[in-house]
Amino acid sequence: MNDQPKAVVLLSGGLDSTTTLAIARSQGFEIYALSFQYGQRHGIELEAARRIARHLRVAKHVVVDIDLRLFGGSALTDDIAVPKRRSLTEMGGDIPLTYVPARNTIFLSFALAWAEVLDSEDIFIGINALDYSGYPDCRPEYIGAFENLAALATKAGVQGRQKLKIHTPLIRMTKAQIIKKGLEMGADYSLTHSCYDPSETGEACGECDSCLLRLKGFREAGVPDPIRYRNRNG
Repeated sequence: MNDQPKAVVLLSGGLDSTTTLAIARSQGFEIYALSFQYGQRHGIELEAARRIARHLRVAKHVVVDIDLRLFGGSALTDDIAVPKRRSLTEMGGDIPLTYVPARNTIFLSFALAWAEVLDSEDIFIGINALDYSGYPDCRPEYIGAFENLAALATKAGVQGRQKLKIHTPLIRMTKAQIIKKGLEMGADYSLTHSCYDPSETGEACGECDSCLLRLKGFREAGVPDPIRYRNRNG
């Protein structure tokens, strides 16, 4: 009989979610990875998520198919150009065009449903409040509010059988710290994908916000980024 506690881990295929999964596994959880085909610009990140799930030997990996292109409103789900070559000051200003309306709320709602079915009290999400590109659903106060909602939203919560904890192990870490932590935990970053606008062959652009923050993190961590880029200079 497996006595490991179960955890649902949101897995995008990127650097942060991969590190989060590795941390959850190191803490003794049996991992149930959850990814989404939500109408994003490309499927490369889902290919990465599947590679990572296999590499880190999760108990089960589910890919949920929803279509946020029906709403649009984001450079990732609509015919809007992905911002390129922005400075850190620009990234820390207004909420960027790559923000997908309510995405983390949608994802966490699915994770909450699966956690209830699994009789799990633990959800892991790789959000970050330092290198978060201005996303409102990557803040600690948002996570606290969702935990409060979860206590009222499920049968298990109302009956007192579930006290959900949303784990955000990266929330106060810099990208360099995240990378170092992941390497300690056995994360293989060559399997990951972070770019918002990759080439058809899977090369990262090296110019979008996600690429620039990732490259900055690897430089500051003092280790090479193992993925392929069209442009490593931003």
